[in-house]
Amino acid sequence: MKRKLLSALVSAAFVLGTGAAQAQISDGVIKIGVLNDMSGLYADLSGMGSVLAARLAVEDFGAAAKGMKVEIVSADHQNKPDVGSSITRQWYDVDKVDVIVDVPTSSVALAVNQITRDKGKAFLASGPATSDLTGKACSPNTIHWTYDTWMLANGTGSAIVKTGGDSWFFLTADYAFGHALERDTEAVVLKSGGKVLGKVRTPFPSTDFSSFLLQAQASKAKVIGLANAGGDTVASIKQAAEFGIVKGGQNLAGLLVFLIDVRALGLPTAQGLIFTETFYWDLNDQTRAFTKRFSAQAPRNNYPTMVHAGVYSSVLHYLKAIEAIKTDDGTKVIEQMKKMPTDDPLFGKGSIRADGRKLHPAYLVEAKKPAESKGPWDLHKIRATIPADQAFRPMADGGCPLVK
Repeated sequence: MKRKLLSALVSAAFVLGTGAAQAQISDGVIKIGVLNDMSGLYADLSGMGSVLAARLAVEDFGAAAKGMKVEIVSADHQNKPDVGSSITRQWYDVDKVDVIVDVPTSSVALAVNQITRDKGKAFLASGPATSDLTGKACSPNTIHWTYDTWMLANGTGSAIVKTGGDSWFFLTADYAFGHALERDTEAVVLKSGGKVLGKVRTPFPSTDFSSFLLQAQASKAKVIGLANAGGDTVASIKQAAEFGIVKGGQNLAGLLVFLIDVRALGLPTAQGLIFTETFYWDLNDQTRAFTKRFSAQAPRNNYPTMVHAGVYSSVLHYLKAIEAIKTDDGTKVIEQMKKMPTDDPLFGKGSIRADGRKLHPAYLVEAKKPAESKGPWDLHKIRATIPADQAFRPMADGGCPLVK
């Protein structure tokens, strides 16, 4: 089986204290596995940028100065659950990995979620979107960090319906993520008084959306909801422009759009696109300072996406929890992470619920018009801030078995 394994070591002097504290750090090393798409349609929004984000978190935590040895390994799951599962088992059973982070592609993440629970390790999910990770598939060993399909649906979907977009047609990536995003957005549309005129499942990944877009155009729906991500989103928006769909009076709703996608589309094509994020590089002085460090070392000097921010934030909090309880036992560390308030330069102050949902604000964003942009990455304007207690699904509504 073809597997692309990449590794990056974070060097830190190993001067862990003696006695019980040392004995509880397995093998004397805290090993972090960054598992994501390194070569496909999610590589830019995740990929090696997430490895860099994890390394910056280790540096900012000060692992070396605290005498903690941390190693980062990384691998490409190729957006395939079987490949991701195989790597996960290898890492846990043979390579002594303590925590897996990132994992875009919800079908892969759900597989990693279950294996992590079975092995008593830790999973910090930044890349995947499915809200099932804090619902029916919730685990005492997983924290869902950055965003999810419920947040995207309620941020973007409700805002669009409120401004008149009350009839929808969905183009849905045909796997767990797309299905969950369509489900959660449809629920919001119907609850808000809108209607769904049709939906079509598109192959994942795909480069040709022409037949699906023609179906959406023929439906006469006011809004075409794109329940996809990464390269699929970019391709479908570009092809919609070629068909003149927006000029014809229909609107596109990008249900999961990243900074890197708007950059790839260019503002002449992306302008006016409304979507929801939990991080933007230009929010404040701290996010700008982090972005400057990140971009200086990132592939093609890219700016960080919210997935990268989530990897940084989650790894930083993970290391703080290990420092507090002097063990890297996965179940115990996740329990400690939930007890501790979160606080970092990118998301600010927050908390983690019993169902594993990390809470922080979300932002309703609009892609700028070309004339509004002052630089190559000055792409978004914040239309509204959604408070943390409103941004994510109420815990009682998720069906998580951990919630009593």
